[in-house]
Parts: sequence; C-alpha cells; structure tokens
Amino acid sequence: MITGGRLRLDGQHGYVLHSYPFRESSLIVETFTRDNGRVALVARGARRPKSALRGVLLAFQPVLLSWSGKSELRTLIRAEWLGGHAPLKGLAMICGFYVNELLLRLLPRDDPHERLFDLYRETLAMLGESTAYSAGLRRFEKNLLAELGYGVILDHEVITGDPIAADRRYVYHAERGPVAVSGDSLQNGVELDGQTLIDMQHDNYARMATQQQGKVLMRALINHHLGDHRLHTRQLLLDLQAL
Repeated sequence: MITGGRLRLDGQHGYVLHSYPFRESSLIVETFTRDNGRVALVARGARRPKSALRGVLLAFQPVLLSWSGKSELRTLIRAEWLGGHAPLKGLAMICGFYVNELLLRLLPRDDPHERLFDLYRETLAMLGESTAYSAGLRRFEKNLLAELGYGVILDHEVITGDPIAADRRYVYHAERGPVAVSGDSLQNGVELDGQTLIDMQHDNYARMATQQQGKVLMRALINHHLGDHRLHTRQLLLDLQAL
C-alpha cells in the first residue's frame, strides 16, 4: 500500500534480531521478516515507560509488524506479539543471540529468504525445547550459507567428482570444497573424516567426531565469509567453555 507517497506494509511476520537506542526515547530495531528479509525500523517512543512497544519488541518472540517508508530505515507503525516460543535462558539464549548475529552480519537488508525464515523459527523452537544445541546450530549455519550462495559441498570430492568415502580423509578448502588427502602431504584447510562429511550432508550429529569436526569446519567457513568482522557471541561461548 502507498499512502502519501510512502510505501506502507501491514501484518508482516517477523522477529527482532537486535535493537539499540535512537535519540531520546526511540529505538532502532533490526528485524528479520518472512516476506521482506532483514528490515531496519525506527520505533518512535519505544523507550518511554508507558510505551506499548516495550513488552513486544523482544528477541526470539514472533511479532506481527507494520511499517512505512521507502528508505533503508523505515518507521514502525505497529507491533503485535504472536506468542508461541518458550523464553530462552542460559546457554540457549546465548546460542540464540549467536544465530541472530549471524543473520545481522551475513544477510543483506531487503533480501527475502522464506525458507531461511522458517528454519530460523525451527531453530528457536529447538533451543527452547532441547539441549542438543550443536546439531541445530550446524544445520542453521549450513543452510544460511546455502541461502547466501555459499553452499557447503559435502557429497563429492571436488577434483575427481568421486562420492565422499567414509573411510578416507579430506581437507576442506573454503573456496573449493573437500579434497582427498594423499599420503602424508599437508594442505591448508580443515582436515576431517569422510564420515563427517556424509553425516553433515544428512544433518546427523550423533557421532562425537562429527560434532567436533563439524564445528571446526563451519567456524572456518563462516570466518571466511565474514572477512574482518568478529562474532561477539561466539567469543562469549568460547569464554564460557574455558571457565
């Protein structure tokens, strides 16, 4: 809908990824929406004590958003809480912020990804209901990279095209994919078992080696695509593990 020369969208399903103060009483709210991707909104007066938005613009909770404007920063008109997710606590909450930070760092604005939105919703539900965080995070990371055009090759060796063999060793190169290790030659990249690649292809993280090697591989690939950016939540998770 166009009103007074301004584009207005009503009833958009979304989540709050991050918010920060803007001027005296407002917020800038980074959202992830199903039909419009990542959208930045100004929530005017949201920091006032009696604002109806204070209890609505919360991380990890589904909301229905309406906004107007054509610029990169639009104006929030209405936000309604839809409910449905258990509140995240402790490590689950930190994992949720890690997922949010991945979207903020890697996903361009105004680039819809409906499948990724649905997976994000499933990941939040998993974090609230299970303690098997590793498998859910690896699945989300893998699909996020695929949605952005950086699909992770897990089913074949990139030089020969041969199917991955469970009993072979491979080195994964970020710009190429898995290359079979020949002899004792050392190569730059992430070394891992063929079985790990096969397991990751099927989102099967029951094997401890797959959990460990899968984490190292996804960390290396995400770092490659982040470039000079640093994930603050990942460092927090590493610090907690070191305690």
